[in-house]
Amino acid sequence: MKRIAVISGKGGTGKTMVCAALAAIFPPDLVLGDCDVDASNLGLIFQPEIISRSPYYGLKVAEIDQDTCTRCGSCEEHCRFGAIRSQEGEFLVDSIRCEGCSVCTLVCPKEAVSMVQKVNGELYYSNTRIAPLSHARLEPGSGTSGLLVREVRKQADERDGDRAFFLSDGPPGIGCPLIATVTGMDAVLIVTEPSLSGLHDLKRVVTVAEGFGVTIFVAINKYTLEEEIATRIEDYCVERGLHVVGKIPFDPTVIESIRNGRPVTDYDSPAADAIRRMWEEIAEIWVNT
Repeated sequence: MKRIAVISGKGGTGKTMVCAALAAIFPPDLVLGDCDVDASNLGLIFQPEIISRSPYYGLKVAEIDQDTCTRCGSCEEHCRFGAIRSQEGEFLVDSIRCEGCSVCTLVCPKEAVSMVQKVNGELYYSNTRIAPLSHARLEPGSGTSGLLVREVRKQADERDGDRAFFLSDGPPGIGCPLIATVTGMDAVLIVTEPSLSGLHDLKRVVTVAEGFGVTIFVAINKYTLEEEIATRIEDYCVERGLHVVGKIPFDPTVIESIRNGRPVTDYDSPAADAIRRMWEEIAEIWVNT
């Protein structure tokens, strides 16, 4: 299986739009993954039919047995995250603040505190008109997105590991979810935009991706909005030996396609034409070698 992730150094570059557009023109022996578990948007374009769903358990959180607790306050005193508070004579745990360190279980003289499993989200396996989709939803405030990304990828491997291609919509930024997405990939397509912040964050995510030894492709989305900075991005990529495989113009058809819940490559438009040419170049470099 060849594996490629569409990623970005910052949000708002059009990463999911590009991923969906590529999925629609990819070879048919494909499985999709949405590894942007904090803001899973690939389903907004493909309207997945959920086949199975399962709870996702992240890190354990503290729970206080009120019948055993003597209200000594030691747990609250030692909790550096402020997750334990006294309320109406009882000590209660704020599961959003709890980091699962279990210090409270060690300092409680009556062993009234225990660590329990908490549902931090849901894992889904769905059908779409393009290909099967492994995706998930993380509960707001949960801090284990990297672990959930791993579950998304594991599910895709277990269910569709015999397929030829895995195409993943990755998260923006350079944090744990990005690390979990890029690990084990053969290639990444970094989608950037012609702005100073876009160039800055492109450099950061390139540095991270290079550490994983993956083939790096770069696409400049909406390049016609600021062609001078787009040229600076191209110059940077040339210096780093990166493949600039696509320059996608600003195109109102993209907005229309998203409103209609369809990939832009379903249309005949300048952006769609640019993405088709981009795929041909990626295939020439990565798929056909």
